[in-house]
Amino acid sequence: MSEPLVLVDTADRIATVTLNRPGARNALSRALSRQLWDAVAAADRDPDVDVVILTGADPAFCAGVDLAEAAAGRPPQPPRPAGTGPERTSNGLYRFLPVTEKPIIGAINGAAVTGGLEVALQCTFLVASERARFADTHARVGVMPGGGMTVLLARTVGLRRALELSLTGNFLTADEALRLGLVNHVVPHEDLLPFTRRLAADIAGNDGTAVRLLLQHYRRLANTATLDEAHLLEGILAETWAPGTDLVAERRAGVTARGRAQTGRG
Repeated sequence: MSEPLVLVDTADRIATVTLNRPGARNALSRALSRQLWDAVAAADRDPDVDVVILTGADPAFCAGVDLAEAAAGRPPQPPRPAGTGPERTSNGLYRFLPVTEKPIIGAINGAAVTGGLEVALQCTFLVASERARFADTHARVGVMPGGGMTVLLARTVGLRRALELSLTGNFLTADEALRLGLVNHVVPHEDLLPFTRRLAADIAGNDGTAVRLLLQHYRRLANTATLDEAHLLEGILAETWAPGTDLVAERRAGVTARGRAQTGRG
């Protein structure tokens, strides 16, 4: 039997999810895409997991969508119910990864290209091996992005840098990605997973509810229209927080705060 397309190792409240098509540079076939979604969703549901690490089997992190499979015109797989992904959500973003309550740290071990870069951008933050490379080659292959490239890349490195990367298709080295703020750390290749697991352990050692609330809060901030609304959301978070705060109740508080900010009340 062939090896699984996605490997999962769980220890010390950390789930390490590994893309496992090294011969295809971990290109996202339909089967791999679905298994990736399912593995991350399962880790998010697992009460024994606090943090997810996403990486690839060497030599690449992910070469993007499997263009050979797409060009072959294979019949589509049976559709899955909405919410069981991978899928385009109501805001137009094609999600390779589900929205999780737990942080996902991308451990970028090699090239993260086009759709592979979009997968990385959908992680919470990134740690890169010195061997990592990053590129948006949509323009080179004559297709348009749909997994958040033009939004998430611009938000991360700035509009003009994102434009340069998308229009040229040129590659960034790991050190260049660090300088632009695309990754948080660059480490020797052999230390990538140990270093990332130490960061994950630091997160797992904190109050789990607080970590999840902060992650949700930062996501909401990305959708705020004004600085005042952003401050209001943080104020609501601070005033409603208590040990053991219920996540559902907190989410309702966030919705109420947003409504007040939009109407000018409160």
